[in-house]
Amino acid sequence: MKLSRDESGASLVKKFAALGYVVTRQKGSHIRLTKKSDDKEHNITIPNHDPIKVGLLSKILNDVAQHLDITKEELMKSLYE
Repeated sequence: MKLSRDESGASLVKKFAALGYVVTRQKGSHIRLTKKSDDKEHNITIPNHDPIKVGLLSKILNDVAQHLDITKEELMKSLYE
């Protein structure tokens, strides 16, 4: 599956909210999301840009997939389908 070339930061925040991430703070155009599970806490920062550059989107998806212990492709299917 190819990465979306027109993904905005706001829409990505909504998609990660469905996975259990909550907005913990915002400073300027950067939004911090946090997911707490058991004794772990995972933070990601998403720029509220439209669109997010493809390389940065790929890095964010890799980071979340690694935390959830799934592949990037599985994460993309759950977010985009």
